[in-house]
Amino acid sequence: MKKIITHTARIFLGLVFLVAGINGYFVIFGQEPFIANSPEAMKLFEFKYLLIVEKSLEIICSVLLLSNRFIPLSLTVLAPLITNIFLLHLFVDHSLLPLVTVLVIVYVYLLYQFRQNFKSIFEKKP
Repeated sequence: MKKIITHTARIFLGLVFLVAGINGYFVIFGQEPFIANSPEAMKLFEFKYLLIVEKSLEIICSVLLLSNRFIPLSLTVLAPLITNIFLLHLFVDHSLLPLVTVLVIVYVYLLYQFRQNFKSIFEKKP
């Protein structure tokens, strides 16, 4: 049962970031995004290179999550992105806060499931 929940959480997180990353590239290329985005969030991306870097990382990590490769690396790279998204929707734009809350819960669950991979970060070295 735990394996099925972990698999489902990984696929969910991968799909959300894949769709968000592709949607961001529509904005970068001046096209109308297929999913409405937050105007407040777009104001933060005054310089397009920030949006390109963020959306590229989202797509790369989503592909890694969906292919079940380098999951701890993907979770590590997504940590600041998810934190930024959560804080943006918590303090600035509340429109997607329920979805972002679910995203954070799924992310924390995956971190917990892969906690053995992160133990060495917190070890005290002599």
